[in-house]
Amino acid sequence: MSTLFQRAAACLDASDPTTKVTLTQALYQDWCDDKVDLDRDFIPQEIGEVGRPDKPTLVAPRDVGKRSMHTEEGRVTLCHALAHIEFNAINLALDAVYRFTDMPKQYYTDWLKVASEEAYHFTLLESYLEKRGAAYGDFDAHNGLWEMAQLTAHDVMIRMALVPRVLEARGLDVTPGILRKLEQSKDEEFIAHLKIIHRDEIGHVAIGSNWFKILCEQRGLEYRVVFKQLIQDYMKGSLRGPFDEVARLQAGFSEEEIADLNALEI
Repeated sequence: MSTLFQRAAACLDASDPTTKVTLTQALYQDWCDDKVDLDRDFIPQEIGEVGRPDKPTLVAPRDVGKRSMHTEEGRVTLCHALAHIEFNAINLALDAVYRFTDMPKQYYTDWLKVASEEAYHFTLLESYLEKRGAAYGDFDAHNGLWEMAQLTAHDVMIRMALVPRVLEARGLDVTPGILRKLEQSKDEEFIAHLKIIHRDEIGHVAIGSNWFKILCEQRGLEYRVVFKQLIQDYMKGSLRGPFDEVARLQAGFSEEEIADLNALEI
């Protein structure tokens, strides 16, 4: 398969994590090397479930186990939860490519880069688990990230608003606190992995912010107003804080938007 959307579909369909990572990184490299055609006549299938292994078992977010980061068992559990987020993030970036077939080429370059980096993040966390006798799938996980992809499959502007700027941006808020706790445990390997992920995720949210603003401008909409309305429509009018204002400013949020978020905080 040599067309972008066919290749993205193959990545999405892959259920084995190693295969998904390999296919995704190869697709990004081939795209950068101009070895992949862009077929504007391609019609994506309606969004449904995506390729994933039989494990982990998916449960409600409240039923996902939590343990203290002061124990190795607790850090393994946390690492597994983050690995699951990164696995979903691969699929979210790939679906942003596959589903929206009339975007500029730079859009696909951006989101294939995100997918490749998310795949790398997954391998970092998977390696951490394996060194401690665990594996991805050993613990329960939730499906909230992919559910948001399904809710936003009808409109690329809404996808750009709610996946990078809400779900992924939440990682920017919580990671510094996680790092502080890991520093108390002196888990240097986990800390190093999270610093890489946090750095890259600022860039991913910035890509989402950029395309959200471009799409709003194309439609004659004011992005700040649209974002607040989408929070009302999809997130019951509130977001969990506190917000890491420095990281969010780096990731394309304006100071006015930060003020809006603080007004919506629960």
